[in-house]
Order: sequence, then C-alpha cells, then structure tokens
Amino acid sequence: MNPKRIVVIGDVMLDVIVQPTQNVAPTSDTPSNVVLGRGGAGANVAVALANYGHEVIYVGVVGNDFAGQLFVDDLVQTGVIPQLIVGAGPTGVVVSLVALDGQRAMMTDRGVNAQLTLDHVATVLEDPLDHLHLSGYTLLDDATRPIGTAALDMARSKGATTSVDVCSVGPLAQVSVPVFLEAAMPASMLFANAEESLLLTGERDAQTAANELSPPFDEVLITMGREGALVVSAGTLHRQASRSVDVLDTTGAGDAASGAYLAHRVAGASIGDSLVAAMDAAAVVVRGLGSRG
Repeated sequence: MNPKRIVVIGDVMLDVIVQPTQNVAPTSDTPSNVVLGRGGAGANVAVALANYGHEVIYVGVVGNDFAGQLFVDDLVQTGVIPQLIVGAGPTGVVVSLVALDGQRAMMTDRGVNAQLTLDHVATVLEDPLDHLHLSGYTLLDDATRPIGTAALDMARSKGATTSVDVCSVGPLAQVSVPVFLEAAMPASMLFANAEESLLLTGERDAQTAANELSPPFDEVLITMGREGALVVSAGTLHRQASRSVDVLDTTGAGDAASGAYLAHRVAGASIGDSLVAAMDAAAVVVRGLGSRG
C-alpha cells in the first residue's frame, strides 16, 4: 500500500460498553459484560488508517484526567500521532448499552471537545498532507462547526482530498440537514450509515439517497449493517455484501468500515477493492464487545 499523510479531526472520548446478560433490575444489580476503552468515531477511523500503514495525525481536545491519558496511550500504541490541546474540564465519555442482538443506545457527555480552536487546527494543517478526514461530530456542534468547515477549506486549498463522516442521526436531526450539508460541502467524500443518508435526503432507500448526495459530493459511501455497503461515484453505483457472520456488538463497525475504505482509496485502490476491505474490517469488529472487536 502507498502510505499517505492523513490528518483526522475528531472527538476525544472514553467508551464504557455495557451489555446486560439478564433482564435489567431497575433498583438492584444486573449482571453485565462491561468494557472500558478508548472511544471516538474519528479515533476509530484514525486507528484503522494507521493499521494500513498511513501516517495519521489526530487533532482534538483532551481533559487532564485518567480518561484522557487512556485515550492518548491507546492512540500512541496503535501508531497514531496525537496532536491534542488540553481543555479545561473532563474528557468526553460515552456509555453504550448493547442489546443481545448487537444494537446499541448511546449516552454521551462530550466533555471538553467543544473547546477545539481554529488556531490549533491551522497549525497542524500548515504541514503538508494528502487527506483530511473530519468526524461529523465536529460539524454537529455549534461551537466547532465553523472550525470544521474552515479545516476542510484549508485542506482543499493545499491540494488534499477531504472526507466527512456524518456520525450520528440524533444530533443531525437537531442541527438540521441544511445546516450540516452547508458545513460539510467543502468535502470531496461523504460517509454515512443508511439511517443518516435517509435523513440527509428525505429518501426511502439508501441507493436513492446516495445518488442524490453525489453530487455535490464526489464520492458517497453508505454502510448498511447486515446489507453491506454501497458507494456512488461519478454516477456509478458500487455494492458489496456484508461479510459478517457472528455479531456480538455493532459499536465501531461503521468506523472500521469507513477507515478501511478510506485507507485503500487514498492509496489508489479501486472502489470495489476498497469496499471489500471495508466489509472485512467491519466483520472483525462486530465479533467482539466494544469498538475494536
């Protein structure tokens, strides 16, 4: 693979994954499987990119606490280069409740992530880069949305390709689709899951949604869980079936797929080969509890 220099801007989060093994006892103890670890949708993509040999720089805001140190240590161990500023307050935390079918509900405290500054981002982007990937959470927060859009503009002005991952349908609905799309418009690639794509377009199926989103985006990747994934680029549809067999927890599967897809595309691989790699990566993650399998 042809290694590239990739900057990822995203949240710094601690993941707490909880999967009850019995019916929840409202006023007592419920036996559960619990996993504590590094989270962050953008960080999951960054680690996937680094696993494929790319030089990856991660930009965000961390708290001066145990959760923040765990996050940084994990990134370093996986080969990602942290370029984080220390915020005034706690590192973000998300608690995921995982049902027996692998689906999840998330309760999120974003902590200091909203304290991202344009000066910090601009300093990192002064150095040459091949690609900028932006976590949608940056655009879904009023405080950081202008910084995310400015970062996309700066990267494209330097000749880099760019991508945005929508990340979460709930905040997208609150922010509104027009606001999000306007902020994401400088990106050349858009990643979304099926539910997000339908909300973005008002369509009833992912393929029609992808066609509507391309253009304005040059390349649209939509992950569809058990139905696999599809890409629309230059008016052409590409599909790949899911390669998952045993599904314990879907946390991070979309991030792994996006990261693997992007890792191959920036290195020059075809869309078809990149989709196969994406589905292989997702199949590994869903076999384990937590975002990394």
